[in-house]
Amino acid sequence: MASSDYTFKLIIVGDASTGKTSLTHRYLSGIFVDSPRLTIGVDFFSKKIKTKNGKRIKLQIWDFGGEERYRFLLPTYSKGANGALILYDITSKPTIYHIPDYVKIIRENAGDIPIMLIGSKVDLEDYRQVKSKEGIQAAKKNVLASFSELSSKTNLNVEESFRTIVDLILEYTESQ
Repeated sequence: MASSDYTFKLIIVGDASTGKTSLTHRYLSGIFVDSPRLTIGVDFFSKKIKTKNGKRIKLQIWDFGGEERYRFLLPTYSKGANGALILYDITSKPTIYHIPDYVKIIRENAGDIPIMLIGSKVDLEDYRQVKSKEGIQAAKKNVLASFSELSSKTNLNVEESFRTIVDLILEYTESQ
């Protein structure tokens, strides 16, 4: 792919251990990293993709460390973002509680960009603490553009989730 029609900045946020880095690596490489190293601050990646309508997109992916001590970076790095994924872990109820905090920071610093809520680790269904219904309700309550559940381990809904957020960003960008 030579040049791009668009360059989009996508931020991926959520509490520590919600699977942000595993999701990013699975999407970029197709490989599942079972226990990735702790993200210190933010990691930056890039991928060139083509949409179903032929648009060439350079996707800049910003993977934020979920530990509380790195949260101060989020407002600054949210600036200029075109879209966001907020992850929570379906096996950890407390990870859904901070969704409004992430939404507030993103909206204040990046504007009314498309945000997609992701329930991660659905391969661990036997340990589920957050029902799908609760994730859908959280997405609606926080006026988010979309909701999905996925598994980086089994690759369930990984490509589809990224395709959805890119389509939402493209639609939003072209309507401006």
